[in-house]
Amino acid sequence: MKKLFILIIGMAMLQTVSAQELKAVKYADGTQELNGLVTSNAGKNLPGVLILPAWMGIDDEAKTAALDLEKQGYIAFVADIYGKGNIPTDFASAGKIATQFKTDYALYQKRISLALEQLKKAGANSSKIAVIGYCFGGTGSLETARAGFDVAGVVSIHGGLSKAADRPNGAIKTKVLVENPAEDKSVSKEAYEQLVQEMKDGKADWQIITYANCGHTFTNPTSKEYNEVTAKRAWNHTLLFLGEVLK
Repeated sequence: MKKLFILIIGMAMLQTVSAQELKAVKYADGTQELNGLVTSNAGKNLPGVLILPAWMGIDDEAKTAALDLEKQGYIAFVADIYGKGNIPTDFASAGKIATQFKTDYALYQKRISLALEQLKKAGANSSKIAVIGYCFGGTGSLETARAGFDVAGVVSIHGGLSKAADRPNGAIKTKVLVENPAEDKSVSKEAYEQLVQEMKDGKADWQIITYANCGHTFTNPTSKEYNEVTAKRAWNHTLLFLGEVLK
């Protein structure tokens, strides 16, 4: 009897772990192969969240966010922006390819659009979709808003805020949350002020939360700048925002 009980408990634990695995999804942009990840609750007609990873590509922070969002009742899809054969191996190569996508923002927006389609194919309710992104992905969240994609909200987590000076400010139809670390040396005062003006000009529903005593990668547990307390606050703010826009 005791062995049977242990077996049942073990099977239950195995099912729980299995339910929390991310599934690989192959898709493409023309001839460029893309490899995303989707949560195991795909196909259940739930609200969906697209996750745009930081500049190194799909990483543990993006995967952890997806699994956490699944627990909250969302289908999550982690986008592959760079594609097979283009994943950076160090910060130098990451900076180079991320800059290419920031410069060619139309291509970045296209890759985001393709990932959104995969999220919908995974069963996410097309009227209840949001986008969150970290670092380079945070820039992508803002590009989602600038592109006018049909999403309920976007969250930029320590993302780059600026866009090229020759790009005019346009209407921002989706709700915007920017989680900005106060000590982020990659975000200038000018970039911050320009984003505020862009949101005002776009008549957006927006807010910026600034986190004291935090460097750029304050939410990433593998970073020297990781701040556990503030990272939890930021994640709670993200969940609160998602709960509002995807209700």
